[in-house]
Amino acid sequence: MNGKLALAGLVAMALVAPAIAEPAFKAGIATTVITPTEPMWMAGYAFRNKPAEGKLHDLYVKVLALEDPAGERLVVLTSDLVGIPRSLAEAVAEEVRRRTGLPRERLMLTVSHTHCGPVVRDNLIDMLDLPAGEADKIKAYGQKLQGWMVETIVAALADLKPAKLSTGWGTAGFAVNRREPTPKGVVIGRNPAGPVDHNVPVLRVDTPDGKLRAVLFGYACHNTTLGIYQWNGDYAGFAQAYLEERHPGVKALFYIGCGGDANPLPRSSVELCQRHGRELADAVDAVLAKPLTPVAGTFAARWALLDLPFDSLPTKEQWAADLLSKNTAVRQRAARFLKILDNGGTIDNHYRFYPVQVWRLGDDLLWIALGGEVVIDYNLRLRNELAGRRLWVAGYANDVMAYIPSARVLKEGGYEADSSMIYYGMPARWAPAIEDKIIAKVHELVKEVAPSR
Repeated sequence: MNGKLALAGLVAMALVAPAIAEPAFKAGIATTVITPTEPMWMAGYAFRNKPAEGKLHDLYVKVLALEDPAGERLVVLTSDLVGIPRSLAEAVAEEVRRRTGLPRERLMLTVSHTHCGPVVRDNLIDMLDLPAGEADKIKAYGQKLQGWMVETIVAALADLKPAKLSTGWGTAGFAVNRREPTPKGVVIGRNPAGPVDHNVPVLRVDTPDGKLRAVLFGYACHNTTLGIYQWNGDYAGFAQAYLEERHPGVKALFYIGCGGDANPLPRSSVELCQRHGRELADAVDAVLAKPLTPVAGTFAARWALLDLPFDSLPTKEQWAADLLSKNTAVRQRAARFLKILDNGGTIDNHYRFYPVQVWRLGDDLLWIALGGEVVIDYNLRLRNELAGRRLWVAGYANDVMAYIPSARVLKEGGYEADSSMIYYGMPARWAPAIEDKIIAKVHELVKEVAPSR
């Protein structure tokens, strides 16, 4: 009898052992409303000539903190902003490191790139000729924003609870390549034959008993459906709102992929923006409704800053000529660089702080985050060169300093290659070598976090 009882006990232990040994992930979530409470200038479009006049919905900072079974953490912040400048990103990262010990490589700061959010200091610095007093509002808002970001990250880390993680992909079709070839060169228009990425990567976060708690998703397309004077997160803001309405208590977080040369089409009405948001939310819900791939294993993270070269810099005489331009951004950029030269300074022919970040989420999913407004060629090239690996590529991450065109786009010219650099306050267009430099660094970091199998 005792032998039978002993055997039954061993069988029972064997049956429960896998559940006990299952890796235990944790997840923490926090959100903060960042909608300005006073009239402020809006970011993203040079045509704007007055502050915002109300809102369609609130703007948010949202944070998802993850912890693997070994206690290693990854934290992603999403935000309804057109861009995060390096000055803000590094101030936030340093304060988070001081308060929580989280290393820089384990914090990813992203934006949706909505063009209906507030101007952020040091981002698109030469785009607008702001009236007196507006700069003080922007500075004060920037200080609040920094605090909101830090506190939301700290709150998400304090909220870590056991979780199940799983991933999948959906599709949404409203992104269209916008680089339209014409006899006068490439213009921002519509190019249905151009490269684009319709994938919708999805990270599902469940409680241990299988209840949906949060969903993180991406899409590679500008948030430029609207150019109105009301705060809103564009299609990404509506998509998040729809998902949260459909799943009460769940938080939805959005990041933008390599959408620097894609626009949502058709566009220019609230109804179209809502339609695109609903299509994206439907794509996410379709993923949530099917079996997903569980995340298993541990996390890893790497970080690097690159020196990216500019092409030939303008001469002092060229800067002086630009002071006569009818374009406000051209004049303001020229005045700034002439002041540097007149004071005995020099203009650097490199951008010294381009961020490249690589995460491994579990055993087989790589998440690459690149700074700037990255065009689709980077996504396509990395997916080709890293074929066989499960791969997400985010743009607009950690520092939105300029467009990041590929060598092809630089050769073709157009806004993403040339005139956009004026609005970002850069001294010249990029040299074609930037594409190979960025891709090479990605491969280097990928080898560190996920050696060849």
